[in-house]
Amino acid sequence: MQTVLFHSTIFGPIHSRRLGSSLGVNLMPDDGKICSFDCLYCEAGYNAQGPGTSGLPTRNSVSESLEAKLSQMKSSGAPLDVITFSGNGEPTLHPDFAGIIDDTIALRDKYYPDVKISVLTNATRIGRPAVAAALRKVDNNIMKLDSAIPATVELIDRPNPGYDLDQTIGYLAGFGEQGIVQTMMCRGEHEGRVIDNTSDAEVEALIEAYRQIRPREIMLYTIDRPTPEVNLKKIPKEELEAIGKRIEKAIGITVQVSA
Repeated sequence: MQTVLFHSTIFGPIHSRRLGSSLGVNLMPDDGKICSFDCLYCEAGYNAQGPGTSGLPTRNSVSESLEAKLSQMKSSGAPLDVITFSGNGEPTLHPDFAGIIDDTIALRDKYYPDVKISVLTNATRIGRPAVAAALRKVDNNIMKLDSAIPATVELIDRPNPGYDLDQTIGYLAGFGEQGIVQTMMCRGEHEGRVIDNTSDAEVEALIEAYRQIRPREIMLYTIDRPTPEVNLKKIPKEELEAIGKRIEKAIGITVQVSA
């Protein structure tokens, strides 16, 4: 069974296809996974592996670990493009998420003032005022929308009970140009059900959702590492680029493609 990727609170820097040299911040346990989605393609594995035993890092420990790493990198002259919140689950589930963002902004300004701060979120908690306010403070607020068709979201993302796609699209629209929408493109099958969010119907539904949201940018990407559902397939670069051009032509918003 595929398990968590990140065994510390601060990890990297690693090279991100979309963001450059990225220092990661994992607000979830370092020996388990906690997420409000259970995506078939998640590099950190399924939620069934459990939350582990280490618990969530405290706000103070996140700040101390991040400062130690930034200080060491600054002293050695290491380059850095972005500090990215991702890891073993959904970062906005951390109860001190808003405070941690404030701490990170202060540390960024102290050590690497030109570096961007990014948050990769599945958008399940963006309707909460404190979470939304924190996300508005970061440079790259990257929010997930893998499909605008409810059945496809249920199949690929497997959200916790109570998830409402239309409501989420409405919350995303509330961010407008303060947000970036990220969509994972894939096809294959899961437990005998066909998966394909690249079809004409899927792309047209996404276009309508993007038109309503009007984000600053759209990120289209595809599988890059092993996934817990082994029957998923990577979308060829040429096909992904063609979908990106179709979206750009339809709504006039920049689409960044990573294949």
